[in-house]
Amino acid sequence: MTPNFYKPQHTVSGPAYGLWFKFVATVITALVAVYGANIALRFPLSEYGFGVKALLAGAGLMLLFSYYWFLRSTVTIDDKGITQYWMYNRHVEWSNVHSAKLIGIPFLSAIFPPRLIVRAGNTFTTFNGGSQALLVEFARISVAFQAKK
Repeated sequence: MTPNFYKPQHTVSGPAYGLWFKFVATVITALVAVYGANIALRFPLSEYGFGVKALLAGAGLMLLFSYYWFLRSTVTIDDKGITQYWMYNRHVEWSNVHSAKLIGIPFLSAIFPPRLIVRAGNTFTTFNGGSQALLVEFARISVAFQAKK
């Protein structure tokens, strides 16, 4: 493998999740939050122990935390590699990439756009693309590494 096999023409950055995915995440988050509030109002939570209350509060915080990062997550493709900023940042340098493939869910690409699966060493890393510019660059990366084989 040659180091720095692929270099993008210019830096591409955009949201990791598209508007439809964010809409579906918003609807699901709202439904889960309403259901949780309904449960909290119907059951006497004051009678339960601290552990149950802490578990429910933690579940609510994780729901909000995850939702926040679905809305804020971005992907950047530059001359160093691919980075997705999320709850935890994912980064793969070009010199470590062995292969890359674009995969998608048939008939649901409007809601769940194709993802780039990158093999770097013994690990696979998935990058989400929520904008047309990112998806075009994902396709270029995939074609470049398919041609490398």
